[in-house]
Amino acid sequence: MQITSFKQYEEDYKKSIENPEQFWGEVAQNFQWRKPWFKVLSWNFNEPQIKWFEGAKLNITENCLDRHLEKNGDKPAIIWEPNNPEEESVTLTYKMLHERVCRFANVLKRNGAKKGDRICIYMPMVPELAIAVLACARIGAVHSVIFGGFSAKSIADRINDSQCKLVITADGAYRGNKQIPLKDVIDDALIGCPTVEKCIVLTHVRTPVSMLKGRDVWWEDEVKHVNDVCEAEEMDAEDMLFILYTSGSTGKPKGVVHTCGGYMVYAGYTFSNVFNYQPDEVYFCTADIGWITGHSYIVYGPLSQGATSVLFEGIPTYPSPSRFWDIVEKHKINTLYTAPTAIRSLMSFGEDPLQGKDLSSIRVLGSVGEPINEEAWHWFDEKIGHSKAPIVDTWWQTETGGIMISPIATVTPTKPGYATLPLPGIQPILVDENGNEIAGNSVSGNLCIKFPWPGMLRTTYGDHERCKQTYFSTYENLYFTGDGCLRDEDGYYRITGRVDDVLNVSGHRIGTAEVENAINMHAGVVESAVVGYPHDVKGQGIYAFVIYPEMHGEAELSKKDILQTVTRVIGAIAKPDKILFVTGLPKTRSGKIMRRILRKISDGDTANLGDTSTLLDPGVVEEIIEAAKSL
Repeated sequence: MQITSFKQYEEDYKKSIENPEQFWGEVAQNFQWRKPWFKVLSWNFNEPQIKWFEGAKLNITENCLDRHLEKNGDKPAIIWEPNNPEEESVTLTYKMLHERVCRFANVLKRNGAKKGDRICIYMPMVPELAIAVLACARIGAVHSVIFGGFSAKSIADRINDSQCKLVITADGAYRGNKQIPLKDVIDDALIGCPTVEKCIVLTHVRTPVSMLKGRDVWWEDEVKHVNDVCEAEEMDAEDMLFILYTSGSTGKPKGVVHTCGGYMVYAGYTFSNVFNYQPDEVYFCTADIGWITGHSYIVYGPLSQGATSVLFEGIPTYPSPSRFWDIVEKHKINTLYTAPTAIRSLMSFGEDPLQGKDLSSIRVLGSVGEPINEEAWHWFDEKIGHSKAPIVDTWWQTETGGIMISPIATVTPTKPGYATLPLPGIQPILVDENGNEIAGNSVSGNLCIKFPWPGMLRTTYGDHERCKQTYFSTYENLYFTGDGCLRDEDGYYRITGRVDDVLNVSGHRIGTAEVENAINMHAGVVESAVVGYPHDVKGQGIYAFVIYPEMHGEAELSKKDILQTVTRVIGAIAKPDKILFVTGLPKTRSGKIMRRILRKISDGDTANLGDTSTLLDPGVVEEIIEAAKSL
């Protein structure tokens, strides 16, 4: 299953395009199935309707846990590194992880959970988060993990959309020198969530919390009432495994649905190949399990391949900007997979934090979340990899389930800033605005995929039409990624950023409509428009143009009030970096906001705004340009 030479990559790629069903059927043989499939693939992109490994039965946790027990039961599965470096790290072997997953799966059953129920998980980056995820999969319940930075309203929206029956949380979380009151936030959210019957609470930060009789139970108490024997529920390959909410260009988050069989095969195959994972290596992905990167490349991908996966609770700069390098040295990390935002942030501290750190164990470096700029790529290569560790610059999305375009470590010649070549089975295509294919090299266009792959989304929860409109209606018979892309003279792909109204802030996708909606909820704000602008650390920052005519007191305080509102409605992750108060916005005569003009103003590129004479009020543009100079 593992590609070891560029020649083999070319052969596998050719085979995967000429006979995809045979190719993926062979890859899938490396996994454990209770019953084989009768058809590898049936699909159409019009409805869209995609089925992989039809008729097959399995449980993904048997592939992530049970099948490793005989030979590798004592091998570390998860190494947990706490937020506070003074605390001991925790190692769970495959045997221990299996036992704890089975035990907690029985806790879920004891609290009324069954196959098909949706369970919301809102937890810190602790081993119990991975245990909760796997326990849901064990009993066939559908997990919906929500990142610990979201607000009560955002959580309630997600719980209600998927009608969750259970919530799993903790008293609180540590993030650097901050403590986050997770249970308090959940309590606020659950006021408006009638479907939730039980809330299981893990003790972590030992902060006082309110526990409601009949609804709230302690994790520690519950595990005492059950044993650690839990037969894995038999699942159909196309049964739902999880829902993960992602921002869209409308204000309402959409629940991307992944299913059991295809997702497992794709996450495992891409993990093994992209990182060239070798037995007994220690792999460290710095993402949060609340994002797709954590699902695919901390939990399911690595564990399905019997890997050792490091789980880190903290942030790269606490208690000092050498924290990542301390972890690399302490656990002798072989693969480090992180985000360009983290790399740029650590670059800004210079080389002092690297002094005396032994990074010689690093064999492979990876980048995820957004395109990595050349300066950060070179720093990562020279200072962290000592020019010996290949960098896999991975392009993929929540919706794709796994990595799509990326170098294969030790196999693909890399090029700074380029995601390079598609993985076997992936058929990218560049199209113009009208959906016509742009063939050849040295071209750019909108990136689409013309053929299904096992890890792709199947629907958006409870709203299949939205899935169709968002991903399959822009261009006929194509999955539209929403990204612009360039293909150079060597056929290498370089992602140039979103072409829709979705921002990529620190690798997290945030819909402009969602942020505008939150700003507009602030009393006194009449209207707002949000665009992305180049940000040295985050890649893209959020720039908000706000109409607020009856402002009370000073502008700076009003800005802070608006930031507070956004934090309450979405979470701190969506706070604008810049707020500019304006008297009007550039609109067409039909009332559409011309964000293209606002983007140019936010970039400082006001020389070529194009024709503004067709706007409803062309004078407003000059006003905004003048006001922007003061920021």
